[in-house]
Amino acid sequence: MIIIKSDREIDYMKKAGKIVGETLALLQESIKPGITTDELDRIAEEYIKRNNSTPSFKGYYGFPASICTSINEEVVHGIPGKTVLKEGDIISIDCGTNYNGYHGDAARTFAVGQISKEAENLINITRESFFKGVEKAIVGNRLTDISSAIQEYAEARGYSVVRDYVGHGIGTKMHEDPEVPNYGRPGRGPKLMNGMVLAIEPMINIGGYQVETQSNDWTVVTKDGTLSAHYENTVAILSNGPEILTLI
Repeated sequence: MIIIKSDREIDYMKKAGKIVGETLALLQESIKPGITTDELDRIAEEYIKRNNSTPSFKGYYGFPASICTSINEEVVHGIPGKTVLKEGDIISIDCGTNYNGYHGDAARTFAVGQISKEAENLINITRESFFKGVEKAIVGNRLTDISSAIQEYAEARGYSVVRDYVGHGIGTKMHEDPEVPNYGRPGRGPKLMNGMVLAIEPMINIGGYQVETQSNDWTVVTKDGTLSAHYENTVAILSNGPEILTLI
């Protein structure tokens, strides 16, 4: 069931989203060769808690950390630990907060020092594919209008779109209906309505779209070992157009 949010609820989600956006901006300043993913997780958790919020991910289905840190060929759900970031890596950080019972959720892929042109292009195309999808997040459109726009933009530029993992509705629960695929034909799925809030999150690979889960039962990697990037925001669909709640 898709839950339509009131103006008051969206206001709470704006506050949650602002904290997410600020956390990711703080992490971007900290990302450099030599830092561990554990340190990034500590920075994020401390900032979230200082802002009267709690990390949405910690303990969620047993996830042990406050952020997901996915490096290079890791697509999503990387677990922070003793891994040291090195020059040329890319790292996708997914962050969620719970403010007054409402969630915000966003992800970014960051460069670690100087990265290859190939990696830089992947990050840029992934981000741009998100904004192509948001252009279709308009009252009266269908859900897969968003999906199709993301897929078309990425694939036209030679990239592949992960299919095993999708975006989602969000509100008092981190994952609500509907699922939001990043691929598919336009004109399908539920009609977009004022008050719907979606986490739209393209995951784009340089190689094939196939992925697999590592033995820790969390970290998802590209099957062919090629680089992957992730870009996500929480988006409210409003009568005057989409509003991105996790951009600062």
